[in-house]
Amino acid sequence: MSAPKILAVASAVELDYHLGCTPAWWQLWKGLYESGADLIVTPYRGRPVESPWWRTYENPCLREGNAFAAVRGAVARVRGDRLLRRDEQEPADTLADRAVRAVIRRRVTPRWLAHLERIVERERVDAVVVFSVPLSHLRGIPSRLRERFGVPVVYYDGDAPMSLPEFGGMDTGFNIYHGADPSEYDLVLSNSEGALGRLRELGARRAEALFWAADPELFAPLPVAKEMDVFFYGYGSKFRGEWIRDLVAEPSRRLPEVDFAVGGGDFQEELGQARELGWIPFNRFCRAISAARISLNISRRPHSTVPVSSTARPFELAATGAAIVSGPHAGIESWFEPGRELMLVSSADEAVEAYRALLEDPALAEEFGRRARERVLDEHTYVHRARRLLELTGLAAKPVEARA
Repeated sequence: MSAPKILAVASAVELDYHLGCTPAWWQLWKGLYESGADLIVTPYRGRPVESPWWRTYENPCLREGNAFAAVRGAVARVRGDRLLRRDEQEPADTLADRAVRAVIRRRVTPRWLAHLERIVERERVDAVVVFSVPLSHLRGIPSRLRERFGVPVVYYDGDAPMSLPEFGGMDTGFNIYHGADPSEYDLVLSNSEGALGRLRELGARRAEALFWAADPELFAPLPVAKEMDVFFYGYGSKFRGEWIRDLVAEPSRRLPEVDFAVGGGDFQEELGQARELGWIPFNRFCRAISAARISLNISRRPHSTVPVSSTARPFELAATGAAIVSGPHAGIESWFEPGRELMLVSSADEAVEAYRALLEDPALAEEFGRRARERVLDEHTYVHRARRLLELTGLAAKPVEARA
């Protein structure tokens, strides 16, 4: 079998942007390598980063991206914040949003078209997969690549349903479906099964689910001392403030003898008696999970209410052998069995009860973690997901051409 060659157009490759998808992209790309794919990565934001598992091409608009981010940050600071925030429900497509898209269409999109045409022609790739780059910024490019080179172009939205226009996505990025045409893509992949119907409404001709997972070599239990009782890590409180209150702030006040620790940043809600750890470097994340007696999964409202919408966190925690307590998440039983592989709670009272049970019985906590890791190894590694991606794109079994 010949190795399928894939060009990945990535939202970012550098980890220091604190974009939640980027560490997951690394793991999925490694899974593609381990599944036999020849992968080339070019980043839309930031610099390319070589690895043992893929090659890279430059970002043709690196300076423009950095300049835009600097201006956006300056405007946010003038307004007394660190981000330009959108409403959590039905955020408007503002005049400023439309003006930014117009500038991108004139200055950025043509350069990306020339960049991708050059790579596809030089490398003779079998498929192009776009990983959460704003669709409107690349409008017209998928059609051009297909027409000129006959290559399939796939879009992977790793933030659904939060990325849908009615939620608007994270404040660190764009409302990606405004001004977009998903019908340009041969296939739209989504981390959310429940969002597939909406993606078809937005124009996707074919939409399939590809869930998050974890690399069990990267996320594995480490033999470290326990340093905290209840640990939560997340990128901000948007869409989940009420559950941070119920799983962290309120229980930390009711259980003063329990050590609550929160890592990450941009929390707009108060955290009760929990101590803040700040941003944790990715190479220390697995250690932090291993150092906690209990780890929390607190999903954002779009993910927790739209059924079977995967996020990376429960898979990462499970692969590390964590005793997981999760807030409400519709469809989580598609991946883990509540009551056996994690504990599911729906109120501050239930959270306090779960914490007490696990802290009073370390053997029970260890058993939850062992079962959760076994489930990941059986069903939810990135090799599983990479093979699924290759199947969906028709690249799983490409025959070797006969030689004369």
